[in-house]
Amino acid sequence: MQQLSLLLASLPDGILLGFVYGLAAMGLTLIWGVMNVINLSHGPIIALGMFGTFFLFIRMGINPYIGLIPVAGLGLLIGIVIYFVAVHRVINAPHLSSLLATFSVNMIIIGLGTAAFTTSPYNVDFNMGSFRLGSTTILGTRLIAALIAVLFTGGLYLFLYKTRPGRYIRAVTNNRAAAELMGVPSTRILALSFGLGTMLAAVSGALIATFFPFNILSGGSYELKSFVIGVLGGLGNPIGALLGGLILGVLEGIIPAFLETSWVPVIEFALFVVILLVRPKGLFGAK
Repeated sequence: MQQLSLLLASLPDGILLGFVYGLAAMGLTLIWGVMNVINLSHGPIIALGMFGTFFLFIRMGINPYIGLIPVAGLGLLIGIVIYFVAVHRVINAPHLSSLLATFSVNMIIIGLGTAAFTTSPYNVDFNMGSFRLGSTTILGTRLIAALIAVLFTGGLYLFLYKTRPGRYIRAVTNNRAAAELMGVPSTRILALSFGLGTMLAAVSGALIATFFPFNILSGGSYELKSFVIGVLGGLGNPIGALLGGLILGVLEGIIPAFLETSWVPVIEFALFVVILLVRPKGLFGAK
């Protein structure tokens, strides 16, 4: 009975967190889907989104949800710069080259961030109240973050399928050479795609900052979750990433009701391995 009560109390919270995890993974899987590049700077970008919310709210008094606008814009700009500085020259090279390039960016951001902010924990003391749902207390920040994640997902879908740049992105994803023959400016489209991926990572970090304490290294754990979610939803499938995030969130809500919390990452990565072996294109990818 106690386990059931704990499950009912933690499951809604896990689901709401799952939406934000899915948003983070969406950025990673978008970049992979468009250009076959695994972005190892994903975690530090999430951390920069956290610090963006911190400085806008704590130092400038800007509401964290309004602060998402400049955080998203800065994330987009950082991604475009990273693409042209580190990725563009190795886009057609073997995958190891792009891995090393983005890993170098990872280390640079962490090094500069550690020098600037140290590794001491920071906290965004922001409260949107709570309400009761049966025996469960739902935090307002979790609910609003989940709604924002859904809005960003819908916005990404509309952008990809209802706008010219979105159609260009899908054309480059399907066949870059053919798209270039049709006049699509592939370099700019790849830069935009990378920027969109980092924008989603920064926004997810900004939302996570309203839940938990963080430092410059905190993005690493969410980057690992993004890889698990990406495999669950199918790498290259942004909508599948949101569904994969929900699955991971549900797991994080269920597992502590039956096992120690320390088992959560063990089971998550065991699932990661199983999916790679049984269905490498993901639960929502093509068969």
